[in-house]
Amino acid sequence: MPHYAVRMVEDTLAGAEPAVIRALTDAVAEVYGEGFRSLVAVDLVGVPRERWGVGGDQVAGTPAEVSLSLREAAFAVPGAPARLITAIADAMGGVFGADTRARTNVVLTGVLPGRSGLGGEVR
Repeated sequence: MPHYAVRMVEDTLAGAEPAVIRALTDAVAEVYGEGFRSLVAVDLVGVPRERWGVGGDQVAGTPAEVSLSLREAAFAVPGAPARLITAIADAMGGVFGADTRARTNVVLTGVLPGRSGLGGEVR
């Protein structure tokens, strides 16, 4: 299952949650097809601005950290990692603007077979 974890400044994220969930789900469907849409999970975490720092200073602007984990085999699709990174940055920019797109850090994590489970069953 494609699973996102998104971390953003709370005052930026507040009120935009439905749009972010939709846009990130669209990004996976854009790369892997509509059949993946129903499998996408999105967790949104808002961080108070005063609790996020970069380079020793409190964060400015509208950064975002987006992690997407899915089965390792999904990354074997030709060009998939690069397409995902672009689609995810575009999705965040589409919701929040060019500053967020430019400041969206994307991390793709592949899960090896046997290293995930659902309901106590190894998958």
